[in-house]
Amino acid sequence: MTGPPGGSPDRVTPERVAELAERLATVRARIADACAAAGRAADSVDLLAVTKTVPAADVAVLLDLGLTEFGENRVQEAGEKVAAVAALRPESGPGADPRWFFVGGVQRNKAKAVVRWADRVDSVDSVRLVDALDSAVRRALDTGQRPDPLPVLLQYSVDGDPARGGVPRADLPALAEHVVACAGLRLDGLMAVAPLTGIHVDEAFADIAEAAAELRSAHPAATVLSAGMSGDLDVAIRHGSTVVRVGTALVGERRLTSR
Repeated sequence: MTGPPGGSPDRVTPERVAELAERLATVRARIADACAAAGRAADSVDLLAVTKTVPAADVAVLLDLGLTEFGENRVQEAGEKVAAVAALRPESGPGADPRWFFVGGVQRNKAKAVVRWADRVDSVDSVRLVDALDSAVRRALDTGQRPDPLPVLLQYSVDGDPARGGVPRADLPALAEHVVACAGLRLDGLMAVAPLTGIHVDEAFADIAEAAAELRSAHPAATVLSAGMSGDLDVAIRHGSTVVRVGTALVGERRLTSR
């Protein structure tokens, strides 16, 4: 139905357009229902479309359907896709351009590439990564490759599993202070993924909400809480998430690539 992931400027079929429109409507309805159940306004939660391994043409369709925020987690694929989407939509006007968020682990030697196109990095989990991003941003600002500092989210590890990234609760305050001391970065809030096992999902999101509240108490401008995905966004919204990251429910099962 679509071509390979990344930068191929392929076309989508009318059936795929209809499928994406139906999936988007369903996800938006879920978000609205979850917000209503939690006594929150539907516009208090942003939808971040996770588009790793999704073709650029699909992203262009989602843009035409009204989505503007897209999450990627592979540096090379993302850079190619950003360029490909721009090429597919040269006529796009104000307010129609995508915003790109990096949601995966960032190797320090890839920081320079990421800051060229990322509107925010949501997976900051070490002082060394903070320093690499800050240095790359300041160079990009000096050379005109970026117009402003890079917003970041701290990635909180609920269960301490190093394979999934993030930092434990006790380390969040020091990492936050390190970010705010960097001229090239702006601390926007917290990102977290509920553990796969070992803790009830409701308990996990309650813990995430507490960590986010502690961060906001020390840094009032850090209001973003990115938590909740296709399978658990309803619970995340009940616990105060302001951004849900949705991939499978929005674009369907995605093919695997080696990137």
